[in-house]
Amino acid sequence: MSHRDSLVLSSSTQDRDEFRRQVSATMDAIMASYDDESAFSGMDPFELRRRIQAIDVLPDSGLGFDDTLTTVAREVLPHMLRTWSVDYMPHLHAPSLMESISSELIIGTYNDSMDSWDQSPAATEVELSVIRCLCTLFGYDGNADGCFTSGGSQSNLSGIIAARDAWCMKRLGHDVKRHGNPDIWPRMRLYTSEISHFSMDKSCHLLGLGHDAVVKLPVDDRCRIDIDQARRIIERDVEAGLLPFCIVATLGTTDFGSVDDIAALRLIADRYGAHLHADAAYGSGAVMSRRYRERIGDLSLADSITVDFHKMFLLPISCSAILVKDASLLDCFELHADYLNRQEDEEDGYVNLVDKSIQTTRRADALKVLISFMTHGRDGYERMIDTVIGNADHFHSRISGDEDFICPVAPTLSSVVFALRDGDEVNRAVRRALLSSGTVIGQTVKDGRVMLKFTLLNPALTHEHIDRLIERIKAFRDRLKP
Repeated sequence: MSHRDSLVLSSSTQDRDEFRRQVSATMDAIMASYDDESAFSGMDPFELRRRIQAIDVLPDSGLGFDDTLTTVAREVLPHMLRTWSVDYMPHLHAPSLMESISSELIIGTYNDSMDSWDQSPAATEVELSVIRCLCTLFGYDGNADGCFTSGGSQSNLSGIIAARDAWCMKRLGHDVKRHGNPDIWPRMRLYTSEISHFSMDKSCHLLGLGHDAVVKLPVDDRCRIDIDQARRIIERDVEAGLLPFCIVATLGTTDFGSVDDIAALRLIADRYGAHLHADAAYGSGAVMSRRYRERIGDLSLADSITVDFHKMFLLPISCSAILVKDASLLDCFELHADYLNRQEDEEDGYVNLVDKSIQTTRRADALKVLISFMTHGRDGYERMIDTVIGNADHFHSRISGDEDFICPVAPTLSSVVFALRDGDEVNRAVRRALLSSGTVIGQTVKDGRVMLKFTLLNPALTHEHIDRLIERIKAFRDRLKP
């Protein structure tokens, strides 16, 4: 039997050896694909597109693994984004801790599916254990529960579905799962920051409430929900007959890393009987730091929490969770199927996680959290979080006193939005020049002006590297001058 005849892993020595050989060859190809610290090869998009499109995606006869890997190693890998590079800092897109990459090999090899216990026996128990740990970490008690999801958007959607269903049952005695949205649905409102994640709008669309159900609350000069204005807007809406069913606190906005006042929003939610959801996809990692955790407030005040592990926790995409203070909030996702989550399974102790998930087929992502948490412990994660937030503070302190830059918002987490004073075109050109040289930074807009952005998630980044990058930005700017 040739290597080409080994299709799937088995107990045979030949299949084990071939799997080991392919994994080893893949590692060698990755290591050979880069030889410097840059984040990107800098190749022009048209040339990269031409080279990729020249690959025959589905040949009439298979090439076999070795020839395929040779092509991918030559045309694709050298131009992949190197998220581990200290020159990569544009988005909430983190480098992966090394042990978490190894955990991906385990997850992909076993390919367990998290919908029923008989498809993921050990992995189900791992998720249950990790969820209990997370609930404790964020201050919830034994009545809490949660579920892993594909990312922050799905976690937010899960939280908002749970909020809508629970509010309708408590306020109206109406079962949304059985009967759909109540007749008064056009009056239902969700309140969130004007700079919150777009998944709030998407979620209300998917719930049949529409974008009009989302009320965007103005922010203050630190890009947090303006609490006084929020009170006035919600009070005005209630007087007009509108019905607040959910308020969302963002703990780490996408651009600024700004953190809403969750304690003040809890008081507003209680006044109107609304669910308080914390979108902490970004900022949740700060819970690991004794120095910085106060910057995100007390997440246990929220009725539900979105946590992303592929951001500040430095795990591979995708890995997120929705946590709920009251486990019954997840009952809205329960639906029995004879082929999947039979009633007698639960009576006999088999937990089928599809009962609390939007997804059916789902990866064993909790294993990544288990392995990384065990590898580094609280103290290891604390050092990483302290480093990345400390780097943002250092960068801000350097440019806020430099007359070449403007920096409208002091960082709360690890993101800093800034700009050269030379105008929009210069800022655009500098970002593009950096990209071509292998350094990738972000670009956004504030108050109608083009801004640059550092999202500093890499704990390998040093103050010295940041200082050198400031000088590089100035040098690129100077080259643009006539």
